[in-house]
Amino acid sequence: MIQPVAVIGAGPFGLSTAAHLRAHGIAVRVFGEPMVSWRDSMPAGMLLKSTPAASSIDAPQRGNTLRDYCDAAGVRRLVTDEDIIPVETFVSYGEWFQQRLVPELERVRVVSVDRGGGGGFELKLDSGESFTARAVVVASGLFGLAHVPAELAGAAGDGPTPGGPVSHSSQHHDLGRFAGKELIVVGAGQSALETAVLAAEAGARVRVVARGRGAVAFGAPPWRQPRLRPESPFGRAWSLWALSYYPHPYRYLPAGVRHHLVRRVLGPLGAWWLRERFEGHVEVREVDRVVRGGVIDGGPRLVVRGHDGRTEEMAADHVVAATGYRVDLGAMGFLGHELRTRLEVSRGTPVLGAGFRSSIPGLYFTGLPAAASYGPVMRFVCGTEFASPRLARHLAGAHG
Repeated sequence: MIQPVAVIGAGPFGLSTAAHLRAHGIAVRVFGEPMVSWRDSMPAGMLLKSTPAASSIDAPQRGNTLRDYCDAAGVRRLVTDEDIIPVETFVSYGEWFQQRLVPELERVRVVSVDRGGGGGFELKLDSGESFTARAVVVASGLFGLAHVPAELAGAAGDGPTPGGPVSHSSQHHDLGRFAGKELIVVGAGQSALETAVLAAEAGARVRVVARGRGAVAFGAPPWRQPRLRPESPFGRAWSLWALSYYPHPYRYLPAGVRHHLVRRVLGPLGAWWLRERFEGHVEVREVDRVVRGGVIDGGPRLVVRGHDGRTEEMAADHVVAATGYRVDLGAMGFLGHELRTRLEVSRGTPVLGAGFRSSIPGLYFTGLPAAASYGPVMRFVCGTEFASPRLARHLAGAHG
């Protein structure tokens, strides 16, 4: 009996990888709820920061782009850099992609992955089934990777929760719950700024706490992009063009440089179209740093240090940590202890070689966990264009 390849995750990277594996004639089993993070962990009314050109899930056949979905569904075409994509449209596109190219998706959860005999992997599902896979692709997206800084831990208690003093931005689908309340949003990236805007538009009184001078900034609109630089999915710049289309040599850079670039390139910056909705509607407090968080009478308190060196206490009904995601193999509880122990890692992220393979033969990672090896493009949907065909070719060659 032919052992299949298991793909864990049904977001853009998981679906794209599975479609490419199927095109190679490889038996594959794919596990997860399609587009679940986009559907459940993004706020209603959110708009994608990425342009339509950067928002198609890569497929081995023509006819499966975001534009193709718009035509098939009879919705307005999203084509130019000035077209803005509602998250609901993107979720529907991902589900359409799945139904066309990964129809055998199994909506069950992988409970554990362990090394099996003969070089394969033993997987257990929450349905009670166990089976052997010859290779495993981890494409679990943002699941379990929400990051809350240590300085907020004192206010988060046993962890961030929507009903507690502190939550993470990924825990809110309906920001209307904060109508009439005082809300602090910690962060300066698109997630922080859009969360603040949506909460303010829902009736909350919102303050953004951002670290650094001039921390809150917005990108230039498409018509103001420099014309003498090459185009990339993220804007016109030589560095963005190289990181988007030529990430091959990225993994040969020194580890410190790679991790720095993942954090800083395409870092905290609001979308051009958000500025008008933000300025004049959301208060901004730029600080040197958040010193600590705590809870008094059930309400969160933040102690911040200003750029003048003075500290002050800030109170609110709730604090949202819009502080991004951090790859942590410890959060991938489905990976057995032996696998996590044997994996070569760099600052908690798997070290990947050619074809997105890890140091354990047959175990692959794609999406955000691959960013430290292949660059910041792996944080975005358009990274599927580079990752998926290469991973599939490598796996097909390794197991041909």
